Amino acid sequence: MSDWIDSVHFNEQGLVTAIAQDHASGRILMVAFMNQEALRETVQTGRACYFSRSRGRLWRKGEESGHVQTVHSVHLDCDGDAVVLKVTQAGGIACHTGRESCFFSVLENGQWKAVDPVLKDPNDIYRSK
Repeated sequence: MSDWIDSVHFNEQGLVTAIAQDHASGRILMVAFMNQEALRETVQTGRACYFSRSRGRLWRKGEESGHVQTVHSVHLDCDGDAVVLKVTQAGGIACHTGRESCFFSVLENGQWKAVDPVLKDPNDIYRSK
């Protein structure tokens, strides 16, 4: 009998695209990556854990900001190369810019326009340690 994770097609870097979607509204909050360890931890704990390419390590969403993601369900696409996490976002802020979603810009007349308000100043979220 195969393990459920064997159906996930990780890329050559050992990562799979992970999309965080608000459980209630359906809004896409962010896109990140997961390795096997991050995906297993997410499933086991019910809290979103990603692999940070810039940090080169596991990144537990909210470890610095407190804006954790509680995972309600994990979905695998038909090709097995992307997962969607349906989450409840603590504090209503998923983006490091202090907005609800990382997808806060819309293309209008050939220019990107920020259409979502900053809910909290990032300087108040990410204080120097």
